[in-house]
Amino acid sequence: MFSLFKKFKAGLHKTVAALAAKTHDLFGGRKIDAASLAELEEALYTADFGVETTTEILTEIKAAYRKDPELKGQQAASIGVAVLQRVLAGAEGKLPSVIQKPAVICLIGVNGSGKTTTTAKLAHKLKNDGQTVIVAACDTFRAAAVEQLKSWAERLQIEIVASHTGADSAAVAYDAWQAAKARGHDWLIVDTAGRLHTKGNLLEELAKIRRVLQKHDPTAPQHRWLVVDGSLGANSIEQAKVFHQSFGLTGLVVTKLDGTSRGGALAGIYQQLKIPIYFIGLGEQPDDLQPFSVEHYARAVFGLEA
Repeated sequence: MFSLFKKFKAGLHKTVAALAAKTHDLFGGRKIDAASLAELEEALYTADFGVETTTEILTEIKAAYRKDPELKGQQAASIGVAVLQRVLAGAEGKLPSVIQKPAVICLIGVNGSGKTTTTAKLAHKLKNDGQTVIVAACDTFRAAAVEQLKSWAERLQIEIVASHTGADSAAVAYDAWQAAKARGHDWLIVDTAGRLHTKGNLLEELAKIRRVLQKHDPTAPQHRWLVVDGSLGANSIEQAKVFHQSFGLTGLVVTKLDGTSRGGALAGIYQQLKIPIYFIGLGEQPDDLQPFSVEHYARAVFGLEA
């Protein structure tokens, strides 16, 4: 548990460092005052926590400060943690046991969000958890995507079904499902395209993959997760809404949190969409894709220990 928290803390270090710099290390132990409250407000906005979450955190800290003018930064941090945990109540996505094999996870999102890398890392995690998995390279419109997933699959010894660039992505998904079924595998993870000539083309391509999978299993894909680049902050909310309306998202994966000081956007994304967050990306290594923990996230952001 502690080692998992350390991953969260290390992965969110840019957000933590930015908060500390803007508040002159308020959570290091000094007393709260009017100036530090103003600094904290600016820091929370800069970290992309958004109006709603920032207001809620500050309201509670100010109320505590009025009751106790000797309130210290660490006490304020504990209040911030409690508010974040309340804001993110219900945000942790938990994968159910596979009843009907294969269960399908379809990863969706725009190019650059980290879909292909997430496909490989997720397969690696499931494999390490003792489950069997095949990945489908269905981003056939981007030449680098198929080769990238093949490279990851070879490196991590993951089974893959792929075709050439420009191949019919739905046909690849169809073949991958058949392979997963024939081999009795638990999971099929489908990496999809992130950009076609028009948004309408992309959404139709995703719908086609879904229709093909449902020829095998009317309930597939059981999991439809949007992969969002955490460094985009609040801008990713509109993107998520479009995919949700067209594809009926069941979960989120938030990537690249290690490379941004705007880690607060995760809270805003969940508040707006109320879609569970299954995993977050905290680094470039295969093991840096971690199940989302509200407690670890909240404590890491405010610089508190587990």
